[in-house]
Amino acid sequence: MSLSSGSATKRDPLIRFLVVGVGLWLAWLLTYHLGLHPWGKLDRAVINSLVSIATFVLEGLGHEMLPEPRIDLERYIGIQGGSHLWIGDPCNGIPLFAVFMVFIIAFPGPWKHKAWFIPAGIALIHLLNALRVAVLCIVVTHGYGWLEFNHDYTFYVVVYGAVFGLWYLWVKRFSNWTKRVA
Repeated sequence: MSLSSGSATKRDPLIRFLVVGVGLWLAWLLTYHLGLHPWGKLDRAVINSLVSIATFVLEGLGHEMLPEPRIDLERYIGIQGGSHLWIGDPCNGIPLFAVFMVFIIAFPGPWKHKAWFIPAGIALIHLLNALRVAVLCIVVTHGYGWLEFNHDYTFYVVVYGAVFGLWYLWVKRFSNWTKRVA
């Protein structure tokens, strides 16, 4: 069996997915860690958006927001009766956006669907993350001891479950993978 890289990649969709996926992931890591993260504006913009959406949800539920602290305003959010939460770069969802995007790009499927599915998926992931922030504000108010558990476990299951659901939807509904396998 000959394993010339071009022909094996073209013939076997799994190998193509792995090669493209790993390549895109490495490109993302280099781009993010050497350029985007040190620049800081992408992380700040996403965190500002998380705070704005979570504030909108919390105020819509009738909660009064805590005054913003004097330092690093856009990273803090909290409601009366609780304490401020600080949103760090690892919690802003950007790495999850990248994992989602890499999977969809690397997995077979028409680009006309990828062009709208990727932004829609990222928007949904971002909205879920903002809801996570809002709920964590409520959790802190009613039981600070539950913050760590919910931050570290509950919401990982919810958000990563949603990402898995989006991937499943892509594979079953939009990719041509099922047509190749069947």
